[in-house]
Amino acid sequence: MKITDILQETSVVAALAGRSKAEVIAELAGVLANEYREIDRERLIQALEDRERLNSTALGDGVAIPHGKLPGLKRVLAAFGRSRLGVDFQSLDGKPTHLFFLLVAEDSAGAHLKALARISRLLKDERFRARLMEAGGAHDLFETIREEDDRY
Repeated sequence: MKITDILQETSVVAALAGRSKAEVIAELAGVLANEYREIDRERLIQALEDRERLNSTALGDGVAIPHGKLPGLKRVLAAFGRSRLGVDFQSLDGKPTHLFFLLVAEDSAGAHLKALARISRLLKDERFRARLMEAGGAHDLFETIREEDDRY
């Protein structure tokens, strides 16, 4: 699975307005709900918040992968957002989170887990994270993700 199979350029936010965990989740959920009619924004926000209550999806190194499941969704979908200032996402390392990959999937775990694993693997690369922070707008971010995705 490639990230670009589940992420569209129109689902990339170069400058997140949200300053809190709840605001970032709502903002990225809104991006997906605007893009895909089958996604109910409020149901998605609830699913993501329910998952966050279990434990934070912030991995450290400025990265978070908020994710949730929506019954009836036919595929895995993603949104990406960047906050240059950083957001307190209750990260494992206690540092602000800057890069957010939001994932939503149907009830089946297979594709969802593959997407999580692929994104996690790519974001472990410090150079890739730096390139994402340095990229210009949404188009540049998407192209940076596509280039890294194509390398593996």
